[in-house]
Amino acid sequence: MENKEYIESGILELYVYGLLSESENDQVTAMSNKNPEIKEEILSIEKAIVNLSSSFSPFISHSQFEKIKAELELKHSRVVSMKPRSNAASYLGWAASIVLLVGVGYQYSKLNETTKQVVAVENEKSKLQETVVSLETKNIETQTVLNVVRDENNTVIALGGQAAAPTAKAKIYWNQKTQVVYVDASGLPEPPEGKVYQIWSLKLLPQLTPTSIGLLTDFQANESKLFAVDKTNGAEAFGITLEPAGGSPSPTMEQLYTLGKV
Repeated sequence: MENKEYIESGILELYVYGLLSESENDQVTAMSNKNPEIKEEILSIEKAIVNLSSSFSPFISHSQFEKIKAELELKHSRVVSMKPRSNAASYLGWAASIVLLVGVGYQYSKLNETTKQVVAVENEKSKLQETVVSLETKNIETQTVLNVVRDENNTVIALGGQAAAPTAKAKIYWNQKTQVVYVDASGLPEPPEGKVYQIWSLKLLPQLTPTSIGLLTDFQANESKLFAVDKTNGAEAFGITLEPAGGSPSPTMEQLYTLGKV
């Protein structure tokens, strides 16, 4: 085979690409050592590949490209036998799956624990806020009590126990200038369910005339037992009766708990 035919056969490109068999490689190497033209062609092909330029195409004719393509298709069409997966690999796969499952379970457990901790912190925060609000409310109530007791403009009327409740007692703080009235009911027993204390402003002359000035609602919730009721003017006495929930239009005298004159 002449050099030209040998060069144009495409075997040199396959040699450079590493697609020849060992014996074919040896043959091309021997030819290049004997023939400078073939060796120069191999170097030229290698330079073209290294440069990765458009000058690559002139070194390969259409016929050469088709030959290379056929060789590549032949080479890659060979069936590659696959070895069956060993039992050890299967066991490793199962082990990896179990480890992954345990890891996911552990992460889920940690996430669940963290969520519970966040909820607990939020609950504690909520309780703390409620405590702060409660303390602020108590502080306001305490300050109100102190202001009422210390106000020198208030007239203090002591109400003593009556036949319905001999041990009961109460105090009225009445500012006759502003007509504001506060009731200290700390001396009254807890009203029965469905009952409420009602406060009466009384005029004694020319005849007994009672006027309701309020109910002591939420008796149990009011820790200070100091209640603000309606204003009154010209009262000559004050009384407290036990009435049905919602109050009564006139006092139930049989349930008169405390009474006191101004």
